[in-house]
Amino acid sequence: MKSTLIIAYGNLDREDDGVGWHILVGVLRALGRNVPASPEDVFEPHPTDPYPHVQFTLQLYPELAETIAQYERVCFVDAHTGRVPDDLNVEHITPGFQQSPFTHHMTPQTCLALAHNLYNAKTEALLISVRGFSFNFTNSLSEPTAQLAHQAISTIHQWLLA
Repeated sequence: MKSTLIIAYGNLDREDDGVGWHILVGVLRALGRNVPASPEDVFEPHPTDPYPHVQFTLQLYPELAETIAQYERVCFVDAHTGRVPDDLNVEHITPGFQQSPFTHHMTPQTCLALAHNLYNAKTEALLISVRGFSFNFTNSLSEPTAQLAHQAISTIHQWLLA
């Protein structure tokens, strides 16, 4: 397997916004790996750990560029609100700065651009985004998002083996 990092992000306390965590856990289970009890558990991968390495965060931030640059490929996993045409969106992304109206928000394309520009990384990237239908204050997923999460786990598992 190529050196691979999966970065899932979102707010686990906001129902479907936390789908990235649920997908990350599902991928680890599909690979027969240990599953952390919560996102607070440290995911610091050791270089001898098997791929994929995984990370969960509330949001993307510039410092991730250094981490991304250490891998041949990265998969970003997040929720979307339906402005994306497909409920399960799978897209190969390229580096590029994308301006956001929110100062605390960074896109996967921008993280990838920083890795490419600052560290001369040639990291391939995939974005998996799953439609969120409900964003209440709970740790569980709505039924439609949970079904999409299972599809996303299968998609990522196949991508890992490619």
